[in-house]
Amino acid sequence: MQLVFATNNLNKLKEVQRLIPNHIKLLSLKDIGCFEDVPETQPDIEGNAIQKAEYVKLHYGYNCFADDTGLEVEALNGEPGVFSARYAGPQRDANDNMDLLLENLKSTTNRNAQFKTVIALHLNNKIDTFTGICEGEITTNKHGKAGFGYDPIFKAKGYDKTFAQMDLELKNKIGHRGKAVQLLVKYLNNI
Repeated sequence: MQLVFATNNLNKLKEVQRLIPNHIKLLSLKDIGCFEDVPETQPDIEGNAIQKAEYVKLHYGYNCFADDTGLEVEALNGEPGVFSARYAGPQRDANDNMDLLLENLKSTTNRNAQFKTVIALHLNNKIDTFTGICEGEITTNKHGKAGFGYDPIFKAKGYDKTFAQMDLELKNKIGHRGKAVQLLVKYLNNI
C-alpha cells in the first residue's frame, strides 16, 4: 500500500515514518510534486485535517492522510488551538509562539494543557478520522533541545521532562501524534 502524508513539516514526517509499518510506503508532498501550501482554513483541528487530505486527493489523486495539531491551554480557553502554528503571527516561529504563550500565562497558576492531533485518512473515496490527545501542563521556562513547536514548554502528565527533553521513541509512545498514528495503523492493518 502507498499513502501520501500531506505535510511539509519534516519533523512530523520523521516522527510518523517511525510508526508506520514497513508494508505501507509513505510518500511526502515533495515526493508527489506538491510544493504549494495546502489550505488550512477551517475553524477547528478536525476540519483542517480533512481539508488537507481532500485537497491532496482532489489535486493529485493519491490516497493520503493529513494531520492537524493544536495545543489547547485551559487558562486561555483552549488557545492557541487551531492557531497554534501562527499564534504569534504569520511567520510561524516556534520561539515567538512559546514566548507569547508563556507571557499570556504569567498571571495564572493554572498551567493545564493538552496537545490534540486529528488525522484524516482519505482512502478509497472515504474519509476516516483518528484523534490522539496528550494531557499535561505548560512549564514556566523552555527545557530541552529536541522536538519542535511547543515541545520545550510542554510536560506530559506523569512525566518530569518536557517533550523536548525526551527521546523520540518515548514521545511517540505517549504523545498526541503517536496516539493518533497508532489508531491509524490499527485501522490500516484491519482493511
